[in-house]
Amino acid sequence: MSQSSYSPHPERYQHSVGYRFCGKSGLKLPQISLGLWHNFGDVDNTAEAEKMIQFAFDNGITHFDLANNYGTPAGSAETNFGKILKKNFASHRDEMVISTKAGHEMWPGPYGDGGSRKYLISSLHQSLKRMNLDYVDIFYSHRYDPNTPLEETMGALSDMVKQGKALYIGLSKYPEDKAREAFRILREKGTPCLIYQDRYNIFSRNIENSHFPLLKEHGIGFIAFSPLAQGILTEKYLHGIPEHSRAALSYGFLQKSQITPEVLAKVEELNRMAQRRGQTMAQMALAWCLRTPDVNSVIIGASSVNQIQENIDALKNISFTDDELWRIGELGA
Repeated sequence: MSQSSYSPHPERYQHSVGYRFCGKSGLKLPQISLGLWHNFGDVDNTAEAEKMIQFAFDNGITHFDLANNYGTPAGSAETNFGKILKKNFASHRDEMVISTKAGHEMWPGPYGDGGSRKYLISSLHQSLKRMNLDYVDIFYSHRYDPNTPLEETMGALSDMVKQGKALYIGLSKYPEDKAREAFRILREKGTPCLIYQDRYNIFSRNIENSHFPLLKEHGIGFIAFSPLAQGILTEKYLHGIPEHSRAALSYGFLQKSQITPEVLAKVEELNRMAQRRGQTMAQMALAWCLRTPDVNSVIIGASSVNQIQENIDALKNISFTDDELWRIGELGA
């Protein structure tokens, strides 16, 4: 990759997306974080990927969320991110929070999936090599593995921190009771959990009554993924299912069967509410997530610089009237 002519904007923190402390830690996260699940793999436009990361950083988005299996093929998002880092940000590593995860299937055979010590440590070593990093800031257990004792999974995470290969530990998509037990084990090992990541949006609110009180009890931060419900909470599906949208793909996480007439009716009303607020529906959905201090950051996905800018503009209005919150609650139920 050729030498970059890019130079970070000198005022990137003065006019940034703003930051919130992650739980009761001393680490601040930008209110908007950039996720590299889609659009950063080998099958994607690498020039646009580079522009998006540059633009995000220039606007104070300092947190980049990855996982071992992100990109097509799996692992390519980390590899491409590593190339972009080397080319553009070699002297800015310490201004970034870089996170990665392991827990879903990554390579063939019995050791490339789950929560075993073997898999987690091997995966982190591979991730560091792909990104050409000495350490990541946050290393997550990407999901709870019922076939591995929690003591083993948490022990591996704790050891990665003690070895300096990760600065903090995160958990994602754990049942409430397993998360509670995991938090206890990590605290006893002297490496408390920093952050918990889960799905959270207007249509997916179950963690409000389960995980939010638990996280507050333990002083652990929360970061939301899928704040736009895989695109449902945008204008994309208001007039049917576009040919190249996620719902149009038979292998995607968002299926056509989820775009029901009932859902579309709710989306249309949410869109009218957003218009009255002077926002797009996507902006209102992000603002809704950030309305509460329980959410430290939201992870956005983007396919263009313009999409990132639109998401950043959501921060211009993250306050809601009681009536708006009640109506959104009714529509999201």
